[in-house]
Amino acid sequence: MASAASAPSDAAVPSPEDLVARARAMVPTLKERTRRCVAERDVPAETIAELHEAGFFRILQPRRWGGYEMHPNVFFDVQKTLAEGCMSTGWMYGVVGCHPYEIALFHEEAQVEIWGEDTSALASSSYQPVGKVTPVDGGFRLSGCWGFSTGSVHCQWVILGALVPPSEPGGAPDMRAFLLPRSDYTIDTDAWHVFGLQGTGSHDVIVDDVFVPAYRTHRAMDGFLCANPGQETNPGPLYTLPWAQVFTRSVSTAAFGGARAAINAAMDIAQSRVSTNTGKASKHDPFLLAAISRAEAEVTEMEQTLRLTFDDLMGHAQRGEAIPMEKRSRYAYNSSSVVRRMAELVDDMVKLLGGRAVYMSSEIIQPWLDLHAGRAHVANDPNNRTTDFVGGMLGQAPTFTFL
Repeated sequence: MASAASAPSDAAVPSPEDLVARARAMVPTLKERTRRCVAERDVPAETIAELHEAGFFRILQPRRWGGYEMHPNVFFDVQKTLAEGCMSTGWMYGVVGCHPYEIALFHEEAQVEIWGEDTSALASSSYQPVGKVTPVDGGFRLSGCWGFSTGSVHCQWVILGALVPPSEPGGAPDMRAFLLPRSDYTIDTDAWHVFGLQGTGSHDVIVDDVFVPAYRTHRAMDGFLCANPGQETNPGPLYTLPWAQVFTRSVSTAAFGGARAAINAAMDIAQSRVSTNTGKASKHDPFLLAAISRAEAEVTEMEQTLRLTFDDLMGHAQRGEAIPMEKRSRYAYNSSSVVRRMAELVDDMVKLLGGRAVYMSSEIIQPWLDLHAGRAHVANDPNNRTTDFVGGMLGQAPTFTFL
């Protein structure tokens, strides 16, 4: 059974630069597979195998379980690079690839179950609190149907959100994530029919009254307080970060790759497009050039802001300091706002490209659709964060603890 003795040597751990270079080398192949990814409504199995081979799923995994335990910015750099080739693939990687981080926060018994025999095992998720939970001796009975479980067919486990009923009348329910093996649930692969991010394979997961031991649950409040049972055996600074900060970035970062792909496509179209009606060349259109310039500048600005976010968070963690709630609220808001901003920037380019941006074969259309689909995720709605953002500046306690 795997243990700390299985930790890779320093020489066996690739550098951040090597990992990003591996992702960059995959971009042409991901572009070639995009139409298949979309048509099949899932990431191709060979792409999953290549992501494993490149070591990408190990970036946030503990060293003691064969992972690299790296700075989160390495993970996000790989994610946005993959998304430049195919945003569905980048989105899937971000969601599935961040779960080794949360698994490291579960009780040690759960870590042993998932990684004890196979340190490459993966988990998908759906945190919608829609399940029915019944407390029983040693754990819970769980039933329900959860949507949006990205990458589920490629995973051996799933993490599902549900509310544990209060133990006393008038008490508050306890939000938890429940970790289940593949034998405990079924996947409905015919539910995912959407206009964008089609290739993420975000299928429905169905659970019919199964037992989940208490040690295979993760309390949302533990994640908020940064006091998780897994920190006893994974004590590194990385695992003292608020779990919500890691997860919310995993569903916003793919948009950077999508936006970059759209910018590149707009520039390519502009170089050759001449309107058959006006005879004007797009490369001389001041409005299109302004839209491209604005998109490039603002995407870079957002990218740098979110990079500094995790540099700051890791600085607090490495110094053993609690992260101020005002910062946590601010950073959650920043992450929630970027997908909508990038979708609007790409809108401005698309509407200036005429008929060349009407055909589904246009290189700008799929990332445009993907960005608009990505806006729908609850973590990418900044309106959910405004109360705590302003409240944090005023020194008030947060009303929503997933931050």
